[in-house]
Amino acid sequence: MLSDVTTPQDLDDRFRETLASLPAAHRRRDPADPVTDDAPLTGAQVLDLFDAQVTSRQLDLAGRWLRSFGEGFYTIGSAGHEGNAAVAAALRPTDPALLHYRSGAFYCQRAAQAAAEATQADQAQPAADTQPAADTQPAAETQPGAGTQPAVDPQRAVDPRPAAEPEAADQSEPSEPSGTEPPTGGFAAYADAARDVLRGMVASSQEPIAGGRHKVFGRADLAILPTTSTIASHLPRAVGMGLAVERLRRLDSAGRRTGAGARVGSGAGATHAPWPPDAIVVCSFGDASVNHASATAAFNTAGWYDHGKLRIPVLFVCEDNGLGISVRSPEGWVEATLRAKPGIRYFSADGADPVQTYAVAAEAAAWVRRTRRPAVLHLRTVRLMGHAGADAESAYRSPAELAEDLDRDPVAATARLLVDAGVATGEELLARYDETGWQVRRLAEEVLGEPKLASAADVVSALAPRRPVRVARAVADSAARASGPGAGARAEAFGGKPPELSGPMTLAQSINAALADGMLDHPQMAIFGEDVAAKGGVYGVTKGLRDRFGAARVFDTLLDETSVLGLGLGAGLAGMLPVPEIQYLAYLHNAEDQLRGEAATMRFFSQGAFRNPMVVRVAGLAYQEGFGGHFHNDNSVAVLRDVPGLVVAVPARPDDAAPMLRTCLASAAVDGSVCVFLEPIALYHTRDLYADGDGEWLAGYPEPGAWVAGHVPIGRARVYRVGSADDLTIITFGNGVRMSLRAAAVLAEEGVGTRVVDLRWLAPLPVADIIRESSATGRVLVVDETRRSGGVGEGVIAALVDAGYVGAARRVAAVDSFVPLGPAARHVLVSAEAITDGARTLLAR
Repeated sequence: MLSDVTTPQDLDDRFRETLASLPAAHRRRDPADPVTDDAPLTGAQVLDLFDAQVTSRQLDLAGRWLRSFGEGFYTIGSAGHEGNAAVAAALRPTDPALLHYRSGAFYCQRAAQAAAEATQADQAQPAADTQPAADTQPAAETQPGAGTQPAVDPQRAVDPRPAAEPEAADQSEPSEPSGTEPPTGGFAAYADAARDVLRGMVASSQEPIAGGRHKVFGRADLAILPTTSTIASHLPRAVGMGLAVERLRRLDSAGRRTGAGARVGSGAGATHAPWPPDAIVVCSFGDASVNHASATAAFNTAGWYDHGKLRIPVLFVCEDNGLGISVRSPEGWVEATLRAKPGIRYFSADGADPVQTYAVAAEAAAWVRRTRRPAVLHLRTVRLMGHAGADAESAYRSPAELAEDLDRDPVAATARLLVDAGVATGEELLARYDETGWQVRRLAEEVLGEPKLASAADVVSALAPRRPVRVARAVADSAARASGPGAGARAEAFGGKPPELSGPMTLAQSINAALADGMLDHPQMAIFGEDVAAKGGVYGVTKGLRDRFGAARVFDTLLDETSVLGLGLGAGLAGMLPVPEIQYLAYLHNAEDQLRGEAATMRFFSQGAFRNPMVVRVAGLAYQEGFGGHFHNDNSVAVLRDVPGLVVAVPARPDDAAPMLRTCLASAAVDGSVCVFLEPIALYHTRDLYADGDGEWLAGYPEPGAWVAGHVPIGRARVYRVGSADDLTIITFGNGVRMSLRAAAVLAEEGVGTRVVDLRWLAPLPVADIIRESSATGRVLVVDETRRSGGVGEGVIAALVDAGYVGAARRVAAVDSFVPLGPAARHVLVSAEAITDGARTLLAR
């Protein structure tokens, strides 16, 4: 008698009872025949799906078993969602996938697919020298397993919309279903996948993707990217991947690169295109996530681009079990929501029916692959054993509802199909189930003894590698190309007058020139954001770049920062070097999780197997005269400094901006760094320092031959010496640099020598420079234009304390307030006068 379906024992008992009660078919069916007369899968293929589902189910049971004695750390399972194995079977193992955390059966199926295709490739290797080159064959012939995939009615893959509706896909694109034949071989085909998952559960350092840092589904050789979110924050990335995959596919068709592994571009950031040109992106998520802002942003962006005829080949898969932990999705809400998404084709299937799920998934995948357009597969599932091990469903679900879900157990449904078709008997399937359970338990006991991460150094080793020598070399190589083989193209791009011949520049002009040089040196680089193309940016920083480099590399996006960053994240994974712009710092905050939860974690949770290089330009900080309020004068950067591994650069001077930007681009290309390039708006067009007309805030742009000498490594400050420079050290950044230099000039007239230290990098802080310059005078004034609480100054003071600094220290910082409109802002922001007064107070001690 079923008492509580949240327990593994009851779920196991119920499954056994179901198999035992299945009557044998009147005749046995040849497993090589379709499992039913009109099915697109053979009995053998369905039996393989059953093995993938059972492996996933036994992994869930093992996770609860491990947790019962304190050796397992993750019990969110896939029970009830195992129909997603058929979705994996309908896709190619080279289609990049970002998976929902209930995708155990998908993972097992994908791993077995890839292993089977590797075996086929090895067996075919002796004849390879007699075959034509892979990149000269039709797309259908170059894909693994395309000739042996299960037959699906080709009419099901035809777009049913009116013929008058335009199609943007090339007519040469293959229209056949894209799945590959499921593997055979019982549990042996899934053993590696099972070991992967178990290692994640016990936090083994030998787990292949995160190395014990999290239990995630991911493996580079399976084209599965780790996602740690349960709330759809990976969906914007999927849209960005689709956009980049299509862009690179069009480069392929134009003959600009050859082969799936060809290098993109020839500059310092040249990288490998990781997926075949006709790949599609698959992204799965739960029904509760359709309500999340990140999901709304992703669907809207995909539809927005589709409406504008820019193709994004993404298959969203909504695994709908009707619950978000205990919160129910209203009946019909998920379907109504997904159907209503403009520009996204809707498909639906019952996840308890493996044949239907496969057929619909194959149809959806073929449609996306052929049209290069987004679609969503609404897969109806159930949730068995609750949300996680500690979840007692009986507190919010009735026994009748729980029993109804058990009746829709997808693994039992697949078993019932096999028995009814005469492919196997209930006893035979139970034997497979038990054998798999025994093997999974054996593997679980094995991985228990594997080592864990043993130190903080082990934990952070994959977070954000810094290889300054390689970055410096990349900058030197860029300079050599710009003055050598690329000199002609550079002269042409700048209209015959390179920026070093244009005279002194403002901060905005210097950034513009450095972006152009970056575009020349990194062919895979793209600049995008709100108003960056046609308008050239709100402040003119990207003016003229679209005309020079074309709309494919410099383009406007819709007004949504989550999507702007998501596009960058996906583009970086696909082999591009994205440079998205966030129009104002205040606009970043509603999208910050794309940096914290997605960008910064990719290397951490993949041990460097995946990376998303990106340089995010953000116009920010305060002091705009006659304009703004807090949305255009935002001085809050704590949220950026708190993200592990993120590089935060703040160029104050034109002669710092270009080399710092070159460093960020090189670091992104070489190390896969995620950099935020925070540009002080109030300094964009500033020309003077001490007096009107002195032009001392302008600077010339260096010629390529001077780039090496002027290289600015990440985490190195700049020091200005005023007078003797022996009496006081002022540590500051951004607008504070200009104000501090003005204050230092006043102090010099009073006989005070000052060192003004421009941090330039807020993360990582230039700690060595801070300590050296502070110790030189014994008096430190920290000038922090951000807020007193949570501001940059706190980090500087902490660095001094940690280093044992024993001199005097004082802070001048902005008030803990939003920046008001007009003259009222002066009451809460730092001023040159406040800096001078703070210095005098410190010197008087």
